[in-house]
Amino acid sequence: MTDNNSNQCNFACRLWNTLKRPSVKYSLGTLLVVGFIAGIIFWGGFNTAMEMTNNEEFCISCHEMNDNVFQEYKNTIHYSNRTGVRATCPDCHVPKEWHHKVVRKIQATNELLHKALGTIDTREKFLEHRLELAKNVWKTMKRTDSRECRNCHNYEFMDFAEQGRRAVSQHSKGLEEGKTCIDCHKGIAHELPDMREVDPTAVIGSN
Repeated sequence: MTDNNSNQCNFACRLWNTLKRPSVKYSLGTLLVVGFIAGIIFWGGFNTAMEMTNNEEFCISCHEMNDNVFQEYKNTIHYSNRTGVRATCPDCHVPKEWHHKVVRKIQATNELLHKALGTIDTREKFLEHRLELAKNVWKTMKRTDSRECRNCHNYEFMDFAEQGRRAVSQHSKGLEEGKTCIDCHKGIAHELPDMREVDPTAVIGSN
């Protein structure tokens, strides 16, 4: 064994023995109480930070979102409708289940990188990357079976008698074929990108 490996082993052994050995200065009960309180403070701070970054005001605090997708969203039924129920940015883009939410927040650090790089800091850059950005969101929603959509919309809760004939036909077909919300509702909250690259017959923003 090399001296370096020996030193590392000795350090690990000393650390383990320190952790196993009761503190001379503080009782085990004191350490447990302090650890418990510290855990509560950490957990509270962590969840506070999570919630501070999980509201519409935070989402549109950067001009990339405020000047582009948010302006489009304000013209949709998800923003203003006869029922007064509004779906905000995190309602559609951030999972409610805690473990899924943490994963999404970790993934969002990539967005901070591109904010620093200025990837879409102008309208022209945003439009250039729009199809790629949309595909990423569609792929995620497809993979999760449109999980966030189903917080408000669910086949099991639909009253087909209250729907129009076209809606009943499409929802029934989608249910039978195992389709998910995003398969048919890609342009429901934001304008569609130029789809001619993936479908030459597509009309921009029509679906």
